[in-house]
Amino acid sequence: MISVVIPTLNAEGGLPACLTALVPAMVEGLVREVIVVDGGSTDHTLKIADQAGVEVVSATDANRGAQLALGASKARYPWLLFLHADTVLGEGWVREVRTFVERVEMGERRDTVAAFRFALDDEGLRPRLLEAGVALRCALLKLPYGDQGLLISRRRYTEIGGYQPLRLMEDVAIMHRVPRRDRTLLRTPAVTSAKRYRRDGYLLRPLRNLTCITLYTLRAPSSWIERIYGRSP
Repeated sequence: MISVVIPTLNAEGGLPACLTALVPAMVEGLVREVIVVDGGSTDHTLKIADQAGVEVVSATDANRGAQLALGASKARYPWLLFLHADTVLGEGWVREVRTFVERVEMGERRDTVAAFRFALDDEGLRPRLLEAGVALRCALLKLPYGDQGLLISRRRYTEIGGYQPLRLMEDVAIMHRVPRRDRTLLRTPAVTSAKRYRRDGYLLRPLRNLTCITLYTLRAPSSWIERIYGRSP
């Protein structure tokens, strides 16, 4: 029923947990295939994917938008679930996603695009405040980012033109092509690595992200955005 697409680049630290969270859905038959699209990893990412028995596709370079699009083109099932390699879906996600998909297929609800609730694998006040800020953004704008996952039917994915080959802002670009009324926020958390926030700061990292999104909206050159965004997680 669902094909999972995971873009990777030196993702040995997070990929095992990401894949482990998918096992219950694979056992139940909800997830039928997992496709890891690698952008040239030099660590143990490919070995981990191979040992997990998932399909591995090699991309020409580390371009996350292009990797996501390539994975979607290889997927065989009618629903697509895009995940970052450092994101772990929380307990209960299988039940919630199955209910969502079945209701869409039975015509009981609109064919909307869904994302999970943002959460961080860190303790303390700062990560909780950031999570609250993201929850507020999602409540007001219904604008989830890529680290919240993306669940979309193949029909809808094709209709909106899929992912663009962007190194950054590929998640914002695809959501801008989905009407606000057709964006759904699920209750289950997508727990994401807080590494980049601990490294760059819980204030500076969100400010950088906001600046990048603003520049993208203003159609600034991609080189400016990449320079401000800085190192990858």
